[in-house]
Amino acid sequence: MYDTLKLEKGMYHLANQSFSQALESMDPSAQYAGTELAGLDAYERQLKRFGIRVSGPDCDRIEKFFTTTESAVLFPEFVRRAVKRGMEESLLPELTAAVSRVNGTSAKGFAVDETDGSYATVTAEGAALKKTAVTEDSTPVALEKFGRLVTASYETVRQQRIDVFAVMLRAVGRKIAGAAASKALAKIKASVTSFTLIGSTLAYADLAALFGKFSDYDMTTVIASPKNVAAILAMTEMRDRTLDASGAVHLPFGAKLLKDSSLSDKTVIGISKDFALEAIMGSDVLLETDRLIDCQLDRIAVTVRIGFQPLMSGAAAVLDWNT
Repeated sequence: MYDTLKLEKGMYHLANQSFSQALESMDPSAQYAGTELAGLDAYERQLKRFGIRVSGPDCDRIEKFFTTTESAVLFPEFVRRAVKRGMEESLLPELTAAVSRVNGTSAKGFAVDETDGSYATVTAEGAALKKTAVTEDSTPVALEKFGRLVTASYETVRQQRIDVFAVMLRAVGRKIAGAAASKALAKIKASVTSFTLIGSTLAYADLAALFGKFSDYDMTTVIASPKNVAAILAMTEMRDRTLDASGAVHLPFGAKLLKDSSLSDKTVIGISKDFALEAIMGSDVLLETDRLIDCQLDRIAVTVRIGFQPLMSGAAAVLDWNT
């Protein structure tokens, strides 16, 4: 049962298994179906075991993690989850159709060639079908490291509420993912031939032209700089737009409008989220776990390694008037 598990630092260093996966293998969630613990994963059951409340009006202080040597083992996973949640709240998940995980600092994706005739071509009896050729890409995708070193002594943070500290960690994760997203947008931009404005300034007609660049796919997402998002929101055609349940605003033709400060004020990108880009993860969020467990919080190094590979031709379009 969850309340008899022996927690050790070495659980963070198992081959091919994360700390959460190690807990889950020793304490499977399936055995709690129909009980009051149903819906909690193995890590959350350990928080309950040690009475560590990470949210709500009765949220504990950071020092609660370090009540015992075993409960201290839970702290690095708390940090990792908070950072990971921040990454998931960023622009990055809005850009990627799929996420692959590899070991290494580079990876080879694939290239798709659909130039052998149209899909509309009718194949005569006995004739060969037109081909979609999938080959290994000749250029490896570099998996770049993004990270941040957070400096905070144990004495500084021990009396901080856990949920307040988590806000800072989420912000770190969000900004790390934002830096990665800027690389993803650069990859998208480099993979297509851009077109320019119809007039001298960004207008709704240009957004309609961007939408018209998609033939085989639907433009689901438009990304622009904060200045251009503000300009778009001020357009007459947007006056009846309201936020959806998630707090996002959509253009009249359905595309979600998002902002990214890394984009030039003379660039707007449209993508079909389900077909445009693959994220290749060389590592999940990595931490110096031993240091965190031993209360030496002066250095919290958070890193992730990631690269991007454009996928299907025609799933992205770029409006650019820099020249």
